[in-house]
Amino acid sequence: MFNPYNRMQVKGTNEMGRLSTHVLDTANGCPAAGMHYALHRAGDPAPLRSGTLNADGRCDGPLLEGTLTPGTYELKFGVAGYFRARGVSLPEPPFLDVVTLAFGISEPDGHYHVPLLASPWSYSTYRGS
Repeated sequence: MFNPYNRMQVKGTNEMGRLSTHVLDTANGCPAAGMHYALHRAGDPAPLRSGTLNADGRCDGPLLEGTLTPGTYELKFGVAGYFRARGVSLPEPPFLDVVTLAFGISEPDGHYHVPLLASPWSYSTYRGS
């Protein structure tokens, strides 16, 4: 049953799993449009999916959808490349180059949203809804 108050699926229904992301550029106060990302299973160098974020700082669709395979995953974001493309002068090497978020998926039918708030000097994340 859908619970409209927390936007999450209540256990016992047939909703399939989903993984999504959203990146905000906190230095400029905008979505991180054009930032490169790659999703990997932990320890596997071949990405499951990669690309660039759209104008809203999101992927055009879910990173994973259906019955999710439990395990550890990594989302890698090209933070330095994004800020350099915006004309930000960064040292070599940059303080943050590729930000890697390692996270676990334990519920095959869960909704996992992994947002990133990033600047050239800091980042934060959390499990979103």
